Amino acid sequence: MKIFLIILGLIVLIFLGSQIYFYRNSHNIETYQYSVIKTYEGFEIREYQASLFTSVKLDTDLYDKASRKGFSILGGYIFGNNEKKERIAMTSPVALLLEEEMTVRFLVPENFTEDQMPKPNNSDIEFITVPERKVAAITFGGWASDERIAKYKLQLMALLDANEIKYSNRFSVLGFSPPYELFFRKNEIIVDLV
Repeated sequence: MKIFLIILGLIVLIFLGSQIYFYRNSHNIETYQYSVIKTYEGFEIREYQASLFTSVKLDTDLYDKASRKGFSILGGYIFGNNEKKERIAMTSPVALLLEEEMTVRFLVPENFTEDQMPKPNNSDIEFITVPERKVAAITFGGWASDERIAKYKLQLMALLDANEIKYSNRFSVLGFSPPYELFFRKNEIIVDLV
């Protein structure tokens, strides 16, 4: 019994150590740059700089299906499924536009222009330049799901309505945490302001 407890303790320590390692390393990557314009209770107003993204449109409105398929396609591209077989650094967050046909986007590292990016082997991948924009953002932890996204989207809408802030119908969910990070997960719902 004593050996079992020692082994179990070591497994728990290794697991916790790996989660701390993953957490620290996943937060040392390039992110979508913004400035906070104003902080309200429960949300904030931000201005994002113009940025280049790889993008793939998917025939689904389900978060889980879109995030898995979109990550697989775009992840394949940055991990070498392109004409140069070139690896491109992972960035954060992964963005999903919440539409009838969801669009998944990865931020292109700032040191690349569209002309410098290798041509994708998958013709569904596009390059999109998103112009500078103002958004409202609400943050939530844990795992994103269709239910949790709907909950926080409604919460953000209620907060914006209560503060008489006009917004569009262009909502996105931003996922900051890699799938192997089980603790301290971070997600956001953002909406373009009008």
